[in-house]
Amino acid sequence: MNQEHLDIAISAARAGAAELLSRWESRTVTEKAPKDLVTDADLASQKAIRKILMDAFEGYAFVGEEEGENDPPATVRNGDLDAPPCWVVDPLDGTVNYVHRLQSFAVSIGLYHAGKMRLGVILDPVTKELFTAIDGQGAHLNGMPIHTSDCESLSDALVACSFPAGVKSDSPEVTRFVKVLERCRSLRRLGSCALNMCYVAAGRLDGYWATNVAAWDSAAGTVIAREAGAHLTAYDGTDLDDWLPKFCVTATKPMQDTMVGLLADH
Repeated sequence: MNQEHLDIAISAARAGAAELLSRWESRTVTEKAPKDLVTDADLASQKAIRKILMDAFEGYAFVGEEEGENDPPATVRNGDLDAPPCWVVDPLDGTVNYVHRLQSFAVSIGLYHAGKMRLGVILDPVTKELFTAIDGQGAHLNGMPIHTSDCESLSDALVACSFPAGVKSDSPEVTRFVKVLERCRSLRRLGSCALNMCYVAAGRLDGYWATNVAAWDSAAGTVIAREAGAHLTAYDGTDLDDWLPKFCVTATKPMQDTMVGLLADH
């Protein structure tokens, strides 16, 4: 992945963000499933992003949250070396926040190739914060390098998590939440997987876990967090599957060991 890929992805993210902001006060909301919302803004954002990416890189694969493009080609999923690069897009990560006019939502664009997420662009349309990373080249916020915090103890940590829509009181996720809540300094649910991963990368959060998000939620964030020095594994400590992300990401190895120990028990 090179600067051209990054520049085009940034242009696409800005086009998607413009669609979101233009509809923020007059969006049309429907339910894909109980408590799982979609708006006309999601669809317009993805359409704008898809056109820019696919016009620039003909022959690449495309995965997006909306309009039935949810699964990568088998060759991409299997990491075949001759498979085309695949854009992985969430046109609006944090839809519930967006619908309620809370400011924590983002456009997320990742690029997967040869068995690994290689590029990430995440744009917060409200604050204009642009998080970017290319595999092996570090992570940046508005062009400036970023790095994780140096927090090693969960008791000193600010942590975030994600819950699925319609979570039940007897869910293992609630048990995990309580166990981490008892041990950390404070625990947040901010509503955007993409921004949570960026905030770990930038040292604002010390840890984050999610066992219910989709590939498009985390694709760009995995590259940004990894390139900022974060420790990233599946929530049980095994290698992360980019297409089935159930993960824990933390600032330091001691934090990762503690978090995985708590999460893997449930």
